[in-house]
Amino acid sequence: MPQPRSGAFPHVLAPLDLGPLRIRNRIVVPAHTTNFGEHHLPSQRHLDYHVARARGGVGAIIFESIRVHLNSLGRPQAVQGFDPACIEPFRRITAAVQAEGAKILGQIIHLGRQVEGDFERTVSWGPSPLPWSATALPPKAMDEWDMAEAVEAHVATARNLVAAGFDGIELQMAHGHLLPQFMSPLSNRRTDEYGGSLENRLRFPIRVLRAVREAVGPDMCLGVRLSGEEWLPEGLHIEEAERAAVLLAQAARVDFFNVSHSAYHASYSLATQMADMAMDPAPFRTLPARIRAALRIEGHAAPVFAVCRFTTLAEAEAAIADGTADAVAMARAHLAEPAIVKKTLEGREDEIRPCIACNQGCAQNLERNLPLRCLVNPMAGLEGEWAEPEELPAPTPRRVLVVGGGSAGMEAARTAAARGHAVTLWEAGERLGGQLLWTEAMPKRAAFARFLDHQRKALERLGVRVELNRRADADAIRGFGAEAILLATGASLAEPALPGGGAVVSPTRALSDPEALGPRIAFVDLTGEWTAISVIERLADLGKSVTVLTAPAAFAWRTSIYSTLATTQRLREAGVRIRTLRRATRWDGATLTVEDLSCGETETLEGLSAVVVADHAASDPALWRALKSEGLPVVQIGDALAPRTAVEAVYAGHKAAREIA
Repeated sequence: MPQPRSGAFPHVLAPLDLGPLRIRNRIVVPAHTTNFGEHHLPSQRHLDYHVARARGGVGAIIFESIRVHLNSLGRPQAVQGFDPACIEPFRRITAAVQAEGAKILGQIIHLGRQVEGDFERTVSWGPSPLPWSATALPPKAMDEWDMAEAVEAHVATARNLVAAGFDGIELQMAHGHLLPQFMSPLSNRRTDEYGGSLENRLRFPIRVLRAVREAVGPDMCLGVRLSGEEWLPEGLHIEEAERAAVLLAQAARVDFFNVSHSAYHASYSLATQMADMAMDPAPFRTLPARIRAALRIEGHAAPVFAVCRFTTLAEAEAAIADGTADAVAMARAHLAEPAIVKKTLEGREDEIRPCIACNQGCAQNLERNLPLRCLVNPMAGLEGEWAEPEELPAPTPRRVLVVGGGSAGMEAARTAAARGHAVTLWEAGERLGGQLLWTEAMPKRAAFARFLDHQRKALERLGVRVELNRRADADAIRGFGAEAILLATGASLAEPALPGGGAVVSPTRALSDPEALGPRIAFVDLTGEWTAISVIERLADLGKSVTVLTAPAAFAWRTSIYSTLATTQRLREAGVRIRTLRRATRWDGATLTVEDLSCGETETLEGLSAVVVADHAASDPALWRALKSEGLPVVQIGDALAPRTAVEAVYAGHKAAREIA
């Protein structure tokens, strides 16, 4: 660990005792799903990922949701702990993390009703036969035999983790999984001794806690992850969560409480679990403070962790200093920057890739059962394959020309320069940023400015020559004489039209002059993407009456429910009408004709002041073809190759710069 700047972060850097376990500082990487598992076992990718964060200076890492039972696996990449086959691969990971000076704990979990068993052909469990969403199946209401089996499953997994060399165990009682399903009146409607009062609802979770504590013994650190609030009228609220924490601490020795929030329920609650940039994190910060105070009043000294949207050590320092928590858990911030602790202590804050809580690479990939990714850090999940560019100097530095200063071009120029190439970046516009500059017009997407600022500073720090207002044609590029050309010219925004001759507005034009749209808007979304949903919300926030029309039987179908469930609630509060299975067929400037795709009937919308159509952008390969046909060393990247999102554009720019010969 580097020596900190004099007097900096005294609270963050103070060691912390979690029962018998001491961690070197108070920054924790909390458990978060990566989808890196192979055959339900931890993988080399897990090892590389966690070692990078341990080397980056974190105090402790909590390994992701280790499933305790066959009917809790849910997906091929899920990691299990009940089969002793897990011990040796886990032991390799624990040893590697500990060698870097960090401690590693394992989170043990049964997901309950969220796992419908399609992959393993099992039946899900829950306290009551209540599905978690309108499209889910109801679980089997657990009986005493099921409960006994679940207790033993937790115990067997805990023992395997002890054998694998973990420094501690976290028992999952948050996010609406099996144990919190018993705790919450939202999911527990039982009328026996396991339902009704909070004491009854805690009966089974306490039974598991005591059994695990007995199995691991007094010399092992055992903590609890607890939801302080479910943000649902019928759910668990902070007043009961305070009492629950005290009752758990009275039932068995709990060495820490990792206080989170939300329930895995298809509603706004789920979206709070990984709150995106549009959500104010302040309400989440009150929860650990209240649970910590409740524990202290009753004489329990167990340290309390705070989590959600902490992005800097300065924020963590303030939270610990003011008594919000004893430690701060930072997941997405470490996904974006594994060395956030080390770089901060070395005074290299400008080099820290900032988490912007976009949820476009992390939450969205998890939902799709794909390996974890990060928009701002294209190396996330590839730590074993890709070293930091600065650590991989090019054997022969080249003269590199990057054409286009959007997401792909900026990352390509940054990465190539970090490897030692002489890089020039041409941008046709007055500013770097490409299509991400439009986020400046949407306050709820404004965190993208932090990423753009980071990239601009990196280009300056690394000596990239940036030429703005520089349009590129084949002659200019040919004359530059580059040894590598990365073409990141982006894509042309669609100029939408509908039959009937009425004026149609694109989302970018709508953002540039929203007042010109008038008060009543129809928004035709052909993309299902983040841009569309963001513009819709911005127009609603400006007081427009908005009706959204989509041909699929879905809304925002290419975004993540971890964000969209919150957005749709805000749109509902703003009065936005969302009409699926509707195709706009004609607009004459006065009447919009809409086909109901379920039955083929048509209807008309009158009194509209504007129609906005979100369509896919299109790439133009003409320049690339001209350069390629001459044998020039040119590679297309980002939207110039195929229009997609910023996640793919940043990754493509990074990868192409690494591959410069």
